[in-house]
Amino acid sequence: MNVLFIMVDEMAPWGCGPNVLTPNIDALRARGTDFTAAYTPSPICVPTRAAIATGKYVHEIGYWSSAEAYDGRVPSWGHQLADAGVRCESFGKLHYRSEADDTGFAVQHIPTHIVDGIGWVQALLRKPMCQYEATSDLAKDIGPGNSDYLDYDRRVARAAVDWITAPERKHQPWCSFVSFLCPHYPLIAPPNDYARYDDSPRAAEDVPDHPVLREMWEFWDHDRHFTPKSRGIAYASYQGLCTFVDRRVGQVLDALDASGQADDTLVIFTSDHGDMMGQHGFWVKSLMYENSARVPLILAGPGVATGERADPVTLIDIAPTVVEAFGLESGLYTGRSLRAAAEPDRTVISEYHDGGAPVGMTMVRWNTGDQAWKYVHYAEGYPPQLFELTQDPEEQNDLSSARPDVIAEGRRRMYEILDPEAVNTRALKDQAHKVDALGGRAVLEAMEQWNYTPADS
Repeated sequence: MNVLFIMVDEMAPWGCGPNVLTPNIDALRARGTDFTAAYTPSPICVPTRAAIATGKYVHEIGYWSSAEAYDGRVPSWGHQLADAGVRCESFGKLHYRSEADDTGFAVQHIPTHIVDGIGWVQALLRKPMCQYEATSDLAKDIGPGNSDYLDYDRRVARAAVDWITAPERKHQPWCSFVSFLCPHYPLIAPPNDYARYDDSPRAAEDVPDHPVLREMWEFWDHDRHFTPKSRGIAYASYQGLCTFVDRRVGQVLDALDASGQADDTLVIFTSDHGDMMGQHGFWVKSLMYENSARVPLILAGPGVATGERADPVTLIDIAPTVVEAFGLESGLYTGRSLRAAAEPDRTVISEYHDGGAPVGMTMVRWNTGDQAWKYVHYAEGYPPQLFELTQDPEEQNDLSSARPDVIAEGRRRMYEILDPEAVNTRALKDQAHKVDALGGRAVLEAMEQWNYTPADS
């Protein structure tokens, strides 16, 4: 058995849905299991990638934010494979601290890591939050064209294809992590892909009347820089980027088929988190709404059932899935294998302790019969949110006041996994120490701001 783990960046759950042209991802879905209730451990890149690597929730490992990246300190599934003699190499974005760290990959091909091993330092300045001026760039870098991100993903696909099709791959089991930047902004799509989609003007959406979300909207003020026309251009660009990255996924899957190894390879496809794309007045990620916290997740290959599965799963389930494919022990991880039987009553969580949020947020997701519940807890006494996703998939109707019984059940399930107040206190304390270690708040406030990590950083 081999494992091919493909990840894209910032693909909303509808990014490979019926209104977006993604034929290669669709074909993979048709021959595998489509997890329709899959959630990120944190709706932002760096903490999620640490959680995926270690198979543990963010509060268990303490990689809280975009300035606290994975450094190999906590064992990963890559380490476990290396110890067992399985060749494991990565291609593309990792968003770890540094290529010099031992994170489990024998070779990192053209990796992207956090900038200067420090990352986005504004993430650490939460009490009080800093002024973040770079949000205006999102509305400027839109439309048909080319970008460094597009060129980078083309190179990642070529490198992965060459590696998979090399003759020596057939002589020993292997694991390959292929990680693309798109459809992460800048929202610049190849002209032919952009032209496939409707770029008609789009109106702004109202921001929810919630004190934490209002404060986050003031920090992540992307929408005020858009016009109806530019919203339409950005939306078409995002769809075009999904189609573009689907072709890159197709290149890799075609190479696997051409190499004669498809029948012996477990394929995992997902995104690290989603993108709000203007819903509820927000862009990019960092929220617990479905567009940001839920992700596409497909498992395909030998012995994998076909069809949809609606029980909640989490991306920390990938670690035990990978190691079990090689017959290795998976008890090191909090996650459970995606190949295990469906668990309809399972609880999964997502948490956020990163920039723009004055307090920690915890999302709790579970099913009760045919009802799909989402409880969102805000630390330090802020009011919660509650949604029933089967009847309200757009999360327009907050039931927190109407259903105290379900709020109580959400809290019970949450406290079985973590104490959100204790975790919030610990995250803020760790981040205060990090600020001091980097020279203090004034030093961090004076650092250059940027909108996204440069390719090849």
